[in-house]
Amino acid sequence: MEIAELTAGSVWTVLVDSARRHADREAVVDDRERLTYEGLTAAAFQAGAAMAAAGVRPGDRVALWGPNSARWGVIALGAHSVGAAVVPVNTRARGAEAAQLLRRTQARLLFVADDFLGTGYSAMLREAAGGPGPDGPVAGLPALRGIVDFYGPSDGPLTGWPEFVAAATAPRRVHLRPGVNAAPGPDAVAYVMSTSGSTGEPKGVVVRHGQLVRTYTALGRRLGIGSGDRILGVTPLSHSMGLNAGLLAALLSGGCYVAVDVFDPATALSRIGRESITVLSGPPTLFTDLMGALAAGAGAGYRPPRLAVTGATTVTAALLERIRNELGIAQLVTGYGLTEATGTVTARHPSGDAGAAALGAPPLPGVELRVVDAEGRPVESGTAGEVLVRGFNVTTGYHDDPGATARAIDPDGWLHTGDVGVLNEAGELRIVDRLGDTFIVGGFNVYPSEVEQVLGRAPGVAEVAVVGVPDERLGERGIAYVVATPGTSVTARELLDRCRRELAGYKVPTEVITLGELPRLASGKPSRRALRELADRTRRGATGSGGSAAGTPAVRRA
Repeated sequence: MEIAELTAGSVWTVLVDSARRHADREAVVDDRERLTYEGLTAAAFQAGAAMAAAGVRPGDRVALWGPNSARWGVIALGAHSVGAAVVPVNTRARGAEAAQLLRRTQARLLFVADDFLGTGYSAMLREAAGGPGPDGPVAGLPALRGIVDFYGPSDGPLTGWPEFVAAATAPRRVHLRPGVNAAPGPDAVAYVMSTSGSTGEPKGVVVRHGQLVRTYTALGRRLGIGSGDRILGVTPLSHSMGLNAGLLAALLSGGCYVAVDVFDPATALSRIGRESITVLSGPPTLFTDLMGALAAGAGAGYRPPRLAVTGATTVTAALLERIRNELGIAQLVTGYGLTEATGTVTARHPSGDAGAAALGAPPLPGVELRVVDAEGRPVESGTAGEVLVRGFNVTTGYHDDPGATARAIDPDGWLHTGDVGVLNEAGELRIVDRLGDTFIVGGFNVYPSEVEQVLGRAPGVAEVAVVGVPDERLGERGIAYVVATPGTSVTARELLDRCRRELAGYKVPTEVITLGELPRLASGKPSRRALRELADRTRRGATGSGGSAAGTPAVRRA
């Protein structure tokens, strides 16, 4: 294959530029395929040509519902090659959820890894949206013209991958001159990303090519990611961090993205060594799971990556020290991002010294931060308030939802994140909590992450999440849910005593309950909503049982 002239400014042109420079390097790898940059570009171009043959035009939406894989990358990049936007669907979504997303975005084609982990995605979708349609595969989705299986053969309304790509043969020469092959420009929509739904019904965030290229070029430079790096893709590609800090970051640097479809900590440890992984990114639970497996004797052949990237309100200095000491990863990076800001707002420079334990991070170049009070007035340095973000990385809005867009982005271009943070004098932001997660005990605000930081430093605590629940006397009270480090045990009384020593009385939880694992959102974050629902069910089940009075500290173990 011969690569022609490059036009900068889109995810597609990023791929072709890397193929020109690193044709024979591995670009994407999974348990089925190993594609070089030249091979990935050719496969993606052929997939795009097949989409065009199926009627996909610039600006149309193409949906992907499947696990992390090389094929996922081929399909998404193929869609970009013809100017189509990609709509990722999380593999945990059910039929009704997927149907709602496809209907809202008017997706023209849907690609599924049918029967992944025994889940019949296409059948589940048809069941939720009215069965086969007269002019398309699903009656309730009239815009949808076809469903294509990632791997399998054609089966009824499901088109097999071999039959799909056979509809168009990729030419030998890949042209990227302006207007040729409908290569998108920097202002074209690259993705419509679904929010996690942690505060309500998920919305479709519009993300444009130029935003992505600029944001992850800046992030890659700050983290020092280069062509020799190999990134383990554990976080789902349907999530902004997995897609952009994983696949896109690898393509921008000429590195390799190693896809993980099903995460098993012991298997992942071995794969890190076997695939010479150098960059490991994900939520805190990824690292706690790996540490637990390593402590249990798993991970033959494990070799520490050079860089760990994580971020969330649940990140503690103690966790970062554990990552360094137990996983042997010297360079640690914390940061903050959200889908509405192209996934990344802040990131620390990699550091192997004591400074790596710092939880605050500066913004990317060209990104502005502001922390404000409930009336929208800037607060003093070191004071908690709502985080506002402005810059090139902020979304232009939610797909087909001007009302939600107006509520999130003010006339001056500031994105109101709904996150609570503290900005220090050096301009570094530390996230404290979500506005909706803050609760009020006897008239005093309690930020759950402040309590979680204290509990997270206790020996034997792997994870912790604190939620507020209704209380007749105090208005609200706190409950801490704790997951113990494998092979250890923790007692609720010891944890409560630690809180009493380090926190004001109103911040001390009234209960500490241990769980085998925390419920999670599709993004991997702990689901506080699910924990509040658990607390409510427990409370209703205990009504009239002679338990302790409301607001009285209790020691319990689930």
